[in-house]
Amino acid sequence: MSDDVFFMQKALLEAERAKVLGEVPIGAVIVYSGEVIATGHNLRETEQNATAHAEMIAIEEACKRLGTWRLEDATMYVTLEPCPMCAGAILQSRVNRVVFGAHDPKGGCAGTFMNLLQDERFNHQCELSSGVLKEECGSILTDFFRELRKKKKADKRSSDLEAEEGINNS
Repeated sequence: MSDDVFFMQKALLEAERAKVLGEVPIGAVIVYSGEVIATGHNLRETEQNATAHAEMIAIEEACKRLGTWRLEDATMYVTLEPCPMCAGAILQSRVNRVVFGAHDPKGGCAGTFMNLLQDERFNHQCELSSGVLKEECGSILTDFFRELRKKKKADKRSSDLEAEEGINNS
């Protein structure tokens, strides 16, 4: 098994942790010298913090662990292509390489919507690999949103029935 697959499986475990919390299931791990030094999963809803993305949490943890903001020899594995905010943080922290699973056609900034990570106008660019465990990374998100829509539909039906019963009982 390749290192990329091994570490993406670790990122998928982080995504599962987010899912258990009712968060969008995205996970990230940062690897330095062949060792996972930081992990993160989405906590946006839990913390009510727009910046609590998996990548941001992992970057913060990695910087603390290494005692520096420069993650020059690190690789980030993330289940979904980074958004503009996370791509910016990846560039600012000087992560050397980014490996992601599923593409994000609505906001992916590692080649799908745009490619901030390899834009030569910046003073840092990242090596980039995509599609690692693409199906698994995409499925966890698809299943999550399918279940969320199903729950919202059921909640609406229940609320409509309660309202109708309230009117009939008046």
